[in-house]
Amino acid sequence: MPRINLLPWREAQRKDRKVAFMAALGGAVVCALLVMGGVYVLYTGMIDAQERRNELLQTQIKVLDKQIEEINNLEKTKRQFIARMQIIEKLQRSRPEIVHVFDQIVKTLPDGVYLTGVTQSGEHLKFTGVAQSSTRVSAFMRNIDSSQWMKNPSLEVIESKPGAFGSSFTLDADETSADVDSGADGPQQAPGRRIVANAGGGR
Repeated sequence: MPRINLLPWREAQRKDRKVAFMAALGGAVVCALLVMGGVYVLYTGMIDAQERRNELLQTQIKVLDKQIEEINNLEKTKRQFIARMQIIEKLQRSRPEIVHVFDQIVKTLPDGVYLTGVTQSGEHLKFTGVAQSSTRVSAFMRNIDSSQWMKNPSLEVIESKPGAFGSSFTLDADETSADVDSGADGPQQAPGRRIVANAGGGR
């Protein structure tokens, strides 16, 4: 006996469409997930690459900071070296100065005046000695005032002690530059130089 399908053909068509729709929907969801996964991987890779670049930049910045610090230290060392060279040059230029100063001390020292000490600190000279009279000390001060290498004599103290020969005195003066025999300018002063010398006897 033949079998007859009594199902309506429209119901079967709706079922087929529903199956096709669900399949398309599932495919769309899968595609969307794939796209989202690709975007996530792409952005994650970009972020990682940027972080690596940032780390590289930070490393380079640290290297540059160290180099800048080294350059600053070199500049400081250079300035110190130049300052030392300038001091050495001043000292070399002032080497003949002390010779002229002692020569002037001998020339300005009058008879009857005996020096027991000469101290120099920078441009300041201090004389200590013994004089037969205050007149001799005044003559010494006048000679200093007319000297080319000394100026501004100032008597600090003069006193006579019982039983002592003459009067002991302390006298200050300033050192100055003068033209040397060759006609050039006198040597410049060397700051901080200090000499101590003892002398006995007049010219």
